This record gives sequence, structure tokens and C-alpha cells, in this order.
Amino acid sequence: MMEAPPLVSPTKTPTLRSASSLLFLRKHSLNCRRPSRSFAVRASAASDSVVTLLDYGAGNVRSVRNAIRRLGFEVRDVQTPKDILNANRLIFPGVGAFAAAMDVLSKNGLAEALCEYIENDRPFLGICLGLQLLFESSEEKGRVSGLGLIPGVVGRFDSSNGVRVPHIGWNALQIKKDSLILDDVGAHHVYFVHSYRAMPSDENKEWVSSTCNYGDNFIASVRRGNVHAVQFHPEKSGGKISFALSHIGLSILRRFLYPNSPLEKKPTEGKGSKLAKRVIACLDVRTNDKGDLVVTKGDQYDVREHTKENEVRELGKPVELAGQYYTDGADEVSFLNITGFRDFPLGDLPMLKVLRYASENVFVPLTVGGGIRDFTDATGRHYSSLEVASEYFRCGADKISIGSDAVYAAEEYLRTGVKSGKSSIEQISRVYGNQAVVVSIDPRRVYVKNQNDVKFKTIRVTNPGPNGEEYAWYQCTVSGGREGRPIGAYELAKAVEELGAGEILLNCIDCDGQGKGFDIDLVKLISDAVTIPVIASSGAGAVEHFLEVFTKTNASAALAAGIFHRKEVPIRSVKEHLLKEGIEVRI
Repeated sequence: MMEAPPLVSPTKTPTLRSASSLLFLRKHSLNCRRPSRSFAVRASAASDSVVTLLDYGAGNVRSVRNAIRRLGFEVRDVQTPKDILNANRLIFPGVGAFAAAMDVLSKNGLAEALCEYIENDRPFLGICLGLQLLFESSEEKGRVSGLGLIPGVVGRFDSSNGVRVPHIGWNALQIKKDSLILDDVGAHHVYFVHSYRAMPSDENKEWVSSTCNYGDNFIASVRRGNVHAVQFHPEKSGGKISFALSHIGLSILRRFLYPNSPLEKKPTEGKGSKLAKRVIACLDVRTNDKGDLVVTKGDQYDVREHTKENEVRELGKPVELAGQYYTDGADEVSFLNITGFRDFPLGDLPMLKVLRYASENVFVPLTVGGGIRDFTDATGRHYSSLEVASEYFRCGADKISIGSDAVYAAEEYLRTGVKSGKSSIEQISRVYGNQAVVVSIDPRRVYVKNQNDVKFKTIRVTNPGPNGEEYAWYQCTVSGGREGRPIGAYELAKAVEELGAGEILLNCIDCDGQGKGFDIDLVKLISDAVTIPVIASSGAGAVEHFLEVFTKTNASAALAAGIFHRKEVPIRSVKEHLLKEGIEVRI
């Protein structure tokens, strides 16, 4: 089925709202007067198998579409305010910046129709930003008015409380009242990815159906009558309920779409109580010598077999492996297109197809990296990194991983001290939010005799160098580790956080493919230096290595590839070991 185009191009940053549009939103919010008669359209008797989707053009909503279709419904996109008022059931999966979303809603005349729809207690489900927009205002990008349906202000998480911002990962809910759609969740984890949240208060307590603790208790879901909204992502909260075939995230959507069906409340066996440590499966994807897209794995970034033929090491097909890892319990799946820097990204159609097909059956977050940069094609047409990223988002990616381009941006920022707004990090985070931007760092250990031998951050290493050196710094590389740059991993991490990155994927060329454990010195250095989440990567060879990195560093997640591809260590075994040792994980 052909998908309707979004209401606004995601590659263009909406302009900031004028005072008149703010007045419009306050004037027409539910807490003020009723909407004008111009939008008084009677609801039509639309087919019971249709879900109306309000896609305003930012972020990945493909997984929401796939989940809806998986449950037996068709998707109809909102094009006009009448489409909202004629809907039998409406889902609003908001992703990105609060101000940009409100700008689209007001300019297209949708804000007033949405308020009327909700006021009339029509079936509504808001997701993530779709919950936040229901509140009076947000502190993101200054004070910005929301729809004003729920009392309260959406504010940023306070990192001074010791929490990392964005809040990314699987956390537990404290259910406050009968929420209907959360009946199957119980003590299971659900997936959050956001930097801003609304807080419970006496004024909005009648709305709050569940909270979540992350530094403070924030609102995780609201319900009033047929109106529901959740801060987390049910379409990404895959995970089996007990031993049934039903998945937690899909069960939430199912209970919304079938509110009157005799669905029994399933027994819940989850053990979630706080933010879980994540176990991520990574798939290095490239073409083999025959031109087929395959999953490979490097040994210190060398992906070719040491044979006479010197062929690309093949460990499986990307879509099949992604589906297997989802079934095995991976908390996220990351695709790294390791030849992306050689070809034009928008011409990389096989990788886009991988995302489309994977998102049909994988209901956990998908990250894609490789070739996210500005470029000019052979015809002279220029594409911004934002346009490139947008294509990946529309094909099913939840997060974009930026490698070499982030190194160049950080070098420029450290040299000038000026945020140009033109780097890929800044462009993408401005439209999609910093939680959508991962920076992949590929450093190599460089030993030195004294801390003051180089201008970069050095540390005393646990294992001395080949000549007894007690200190080392970590030199960043580009182009798949082939070129060293004059910047350290510490300096790069600090710079990209300031530029707008929401997460760091921390590799180590020295440990890659060795199976001797993560570089604990490096992971500790970077995870202590920044306030955004850090994913430890490179070197995992046993379940004990995951325990070590989580107990000795502040890593939020750990990633592995080869040991999963070769079935040497199952994902389930990693999680069972961590749980046994007292580390919270999603089971």
C-alpha cells in the first residue's frame, strides 16, 4: 500500500512560532473556549479496520505503521483537520522537538481539531511527544505553548541528579490506576527515549495512570476515558509476555485498538524495577565480492578472511539475523554500513531495504550508521546530512550513528569555539532531538611514558604498554580506522555532547575481535566524562565481560557482534548471568 506523504517535509526545519500562533493555541485549547464551528465536522462511520495516523513528518513512524498492520488494521494518514474529526481511532506518534511539532499542528489547522477530538472523548493514543504536546507548555527551546489539555509544564531531566540525559532504554512503570492498555505490562520493562518529561501534580493527578522513576518520578502515561497517551514507545517495547507469543508493546496497542474485546489479563512475570542495562546486537553490513549485502565481522577492523582468496568474511544475512536477535532478547539492533563512506548514501538502496524489511518484524529500536554526511552527487545536486538521515528514519531507523563526520565537526568546534549549526550532529538533533543522534568513536590506544607528553587527555592504564609505558591516550580515527586524527576520544566525546549528540557508541580498535573483554580504562574514561549514555563496544568474548563493564564503569549499554553471530555466547546467557549477579536487565 502506498503511504501518504507527511504533512511537512522532515528535511526542513520549521520556523519558530510567532506570537499570533501562540495566541491561537492558547485561545483554542481545551481549557479555554470550544473550537469554532468551522471544524464542526461530524464523525463518519469509518471502517472498524482503519486506524487514523497523525504523522507530522519527523522521525520514524514506520514501526508504528508496521505494528498497526501486524494487528490487522489499515492505516489512514491525516491530511486535513477533517481527517482527525472523522477518525474512529487516532494515534499520534510524536518524535522530535516540541516547538517544531506545535508549529506544524498550528500552521496546518490541526491543533484545534485535535483538541475537539479529545474533548469529545474519542479514542486517542499519543506516543512520546504525542503525550507531551497535551500539556500546557514545554521548556524546550524556551517556553513554548502546548495544546493545554493537561495541566503542567514539560521540562528537561535534571542531570545534576546523577542521571544521564537523554533517558534512553528500558525502564519499569509504577501503575497508579486502571489504565486498560497497560494491563499486560505489570513488572516488565518498556522502552523510553526522551530528554524532556512532565511531572505529576495535584492539578493533573486525575490524568496520571502510571509513573516512572528516573532521578524523579515523572509521568509515564495518562488516561481519561478513551483518551490515552504514553511517554514510552509501545511499538519499540517488544518482548514476550510470559511464554506466550504476545509481545508487551504490541499488547498495549492491541488493548487500545480492541478496547471492548474479551482479552484476559495475562499473568506478568517481569522483574523490572528501574532502568535496565542494555545488551545490543551489532551487525556490520557490507557487500561481498559478489555484490550481495552480508553481515561480516572484523578482526581489528579487517573483515577479510586470511586465505588465498582473501574473501569478505560472511556471517549471515542482515534481515534474518536482526529478526533472530530480536527473538533472542536483544534490547536494540544496530546496523553499521561499513562501506557507507565509499558510496553516495542516498544511492545505497540495499541498506534502505534492509531497514524496511527489518522494521516489519523487529519491534525494538534500530540504529543505522555509515555514510551520514553532506554530499554532492554526480549531477551537482547537494544533499545535507539531514536529508540523508531523514531517508533512513523514514525507512525504519530510530537512531542515526555518525562516525567520521562527527570527528571533523568536533575538530572544527574545538578549533573555533563556535557552533556553526551546519554539522550533521547539529542539523539532525535540531529536528529529531539529540536522542536520535549517536556518535560512534573509533579510537586506537597510544602509549606514552609521561602524562604531559601529549596535549590530549591521558590516563594511567591497567596494563602497561610494550615498553612498560604506564600512560596512554586514545587517538580517534576516521574512514573505518584507516586514518588517525589529531584529537583524542576524551576531547571528541566532550565536544560532540556539546554539539547535540545524545549517545556515544564507544569502540576500541585494539580490542576489536579479540574476545578478551572491553577496554575498561577507555570506557570508564569516557562514561565518567560525559552526561549522555555511553555504549561499550569491542572485545566481548564471554558473559563475564558484560558484567565487568557494567560493574567497573558507568556504561549504560554493552554491544557485541561476533560472539552473537557465531553463536558462541547467546544473548539470553548474557542476560541471565547479569541478572544472577544483581544487574537489572530486561528479560
